[in-house]
Amino acid sequence: MIELKNIDVTFYQKKQQIEAVKNVSLTIEKEDVFGIVGYSGAGKSTLVRVINLLQRPTAGEVIIHNKNILGFSAKELRAQRKKIGMIFQHFNLMKERTIFANVDFSLKYSGLSKEQRKEKIERLLELVGLSEKKDAYPSQLSGGQKQRVAIARALANDPEILLCDEATSALDPKTTIQILDLLKKLNKELGLTIVLITHEMQVVKEICNKVAVMEDGQVIEENDIVSIFSQPKEALTKDFIRTATHIDQALETIIQHPSLTKLSGNEVLVEFSYVGEQTSEPLIAQLYSKYHVVTNILYGNVEILQQVPIGNLIVILSGEETQRDRALEFLKKQGVKIKFLKKNEPKESVIPLHMI
Repeated sequence: MIELKNIDVTFYQKKQQIEAVKNVSLTIEKEDVFGIVGYSGAGKSTLVRVINLLQRPTAGEVIIHNKNILGFSAKELRAQRKKIGMIFQHFNLMKERTIFANVDFSLKYSGLSKEQRKEKIERLLELVGLSEKKDAYPSQLSGGQKQRVAIARALANDPEILLCDEATSALDPKTTIQILDLLKKLNKELGLTIVLITHEMQVVKEICNKVAVMEDGQVIEENDIVSIFSQPKEALTKDFIRTATHIDQALETIIQHPSLTKLSGNEVLVEFSYVGEQTSEPLIAQLYSKYHVVTNILYGNVEILQQVPIGNLIVILSGEETQRDRALEFLKKQGVKIKFLKKNEPKESVIPLHMI
């Protein structure tokens, strides 16, 4: 549905050349919820504005429904932009207008009659859960409610694509989840294709089926959400994921309590990672029944991404070394990834977090 081919965006400021986006190619299928994640300055917001040509690329092609929109006339481009809604971090509502009037403003040139517009606005406000607020003003709404108005306004012209540029960054965690749930609903009920820009992998984890990771204007990694979380390749991707799964935070807490990691001669501190069916198998119990290896679980977490469970455990394994090795080999054969964090040897210590 959306193809970005070899996109470059170069700015010139004070005689300096800034390459905001460098040779980026992405394909976003119909009804994808596609996340683009990266830290500030990575180029992700510039890239998403290329999709509706609010930012024209210096080079490359922007293809929607097999048509390169860079060659569109002004009239064709206006018609194309009506099919692409956009919401932002700061809502951009008109404070002097009611909620009803804010949404109505998007229908100004729709050709609908006053009664048709009224019916449509009421339907949209009901869809986003704000029917009772139609006569209120933005100053009377919470941040989450303002974003719902912005979403209703973005849907006014029946778009096929919704671009979300840091749309939850100004919201508290509970409200963020509510807005993401609404976007999921719109994706399913309206068949919307959603492109979501964020610096938070937690947001990507909640809603996206595919994700691209950007750094310094380039896409450094791209995959479906399960593969990204279970088999990240790039250091930045791993950093994002470990933050989203809270495993680094858990490991740091464990490290700060030496009593938890004071190991005897037959113990090791290990991290297990596993995907899919392994999460429902009693593998840990089998370590004792088959190999007489005792497992002390210090931290455990299971995420459900696109209906696929992904788990992490930090454990102390206790048992004779040969039996431990056999137990770990058994786990490897079951598809469990194993990382040693600490052994009871004088020259070894806990691996620093930045090396994990």
